[in-house]
Amino acid sequence: MNFINVTVAGSGVLGSQIAYQTAFKGFNVSVYDINDQAIDKAKERISKLKPNYQKDLGASVEEVNAAFDRISFYSDLSQAVADADLVIEAVPEVVAIKTEFYQNLGKVAPEKTIFATNSSTLLPSQFAEATGRPEKFLALHFANEIWRNNTAEIMNHPGTDMKVFDQVVEFAKAIGMVALPLHKEQPGYILNSLLVPFLEAAQMLLVKEVADVETIDKTWMVATGAPLGPFAILDVVGVTTAYNITNAKAQASGDENFKKLAELLKNEYIDKGKLGRETGEGFYKYPNPSFLNPDFLK
Repeated sequence: MNFINVTVAGSGVLGSQIAYQTAFKGFNVSVYDINDQAIDKAKERISKLKPNYQKDLGASVEEVNAAFDRISFYSDLSQAVADADLVIEAVPEVVAIKTEFYQNLGKVAPEKTIFATNSSTLLPSQFAEATGRPEKFLALHFANEIWRNNTAEIMNHPGTDMKVFDQVVEFAKAIGMVALPLHKEQPGYILNSLLVPFLEAAQMLLVKEVADVETIDKTWMVATGAPLGPFAILDVVGVTTAYNITNAKAQASGDENFKKLAELLKNEYIDKGKLGRETGEGFYKYPNPSFLNPDFLK
């Protein structure tokens, strides 16, 4: 089956990027979100990606506009998936929200539709039953700034039809990704199995008051030659995502450090609108964060 119509459910930072990249590569894309306000935000968020494609990929004005024109927007799920060959789910990392979404999606999506979750920390087997079509369900995970960091991790669960797996691998290549097949369920796939503990370690140094944000990032950048430190990376990922992951761990483990970190992220960042690069401030202020200052690494 060749995919032609792709629906992206959830238009947050990554959902918007997945939708635009897929449209940029010539697919018809439907974006679904929960209400008209979210849809308005999605249009704005996706429009802001155009200059990145011009700057980083050398795309023309005509190409970036044509990509946007291939996207339709819906706050009605049944309309959004009416002719979908593939639905990529990018709704919040909360089990109850995803479960309810899949139960609703399974009722309204055509029989042909394949479902893929972009969850970064949860396993497809957790939702396979809720989809009502476990054999046509798997994980397809992207990295932030998808047009440059073009990884696509494809991960099946024990009930996934391997023909479906192969089709999604081919789709990932068709939208310009480097396809990375995983043959066993792994929380965090490859990328987040490496990245999440790293970001967590940095946040623990902060919450234990070992050092401040800039010193922690500077240490990593100077010692390894990395272009970004962990807190600069967290600003790209988004503080809300970091909070959701930390809060879930705090509740599951009862660990006091995770509880303190969740409180810090909520009180000092989220409640103050410091959500990361997208809002102009997170751990750093943008567009001129201190880590870009030539003296930062001295």
